[in-house]
Amino acid sequence: MKYLVVLLIALVSHSINAQKVNGVPIDEIDAEYVQIVGTNKLFSSKVTVEIDFGQRTKLLGSYKETGIVDKDEKRVAFNSMVDALNFMTSHGYEFVQAYAFSVGNQNVYHYLLRKIKSE
Repeated sequence: MKYLVVLLIALVSHSINAQKVNGVPIDEIDAEYVQIVGTNKLFSSKVTVEIDFGQRTKLLGSYKETGIVDKDEKRVAFNSMVDALNFMTSHGYEFVQAYAFSVGNQNVYHYLLRKIKSE
């Protein structure tokens, strides 16, 4: 009975905090490398972050395909790219490389991350 209660608590706590990209929980992305692409939100100090792990997307896809959403399918907002980097680090990724470039008057940030292999 104790095992059933522990299992139930673990499943509920996992689903409460489960952020997803394209329907895949962050912790279950089956890719060695991912790229975070961040842009500044209009009229805000926060950044919009999208995750590319090689997933197939529609030609005119929605943010839900590449953006991080919570259990209610709402976008997860980050204070900065470092906030997003810390988020991904807490989910088992390590920083590899970063670069930025400007598109019009907006900076676009790219962070390449690698999944930390558990031994």
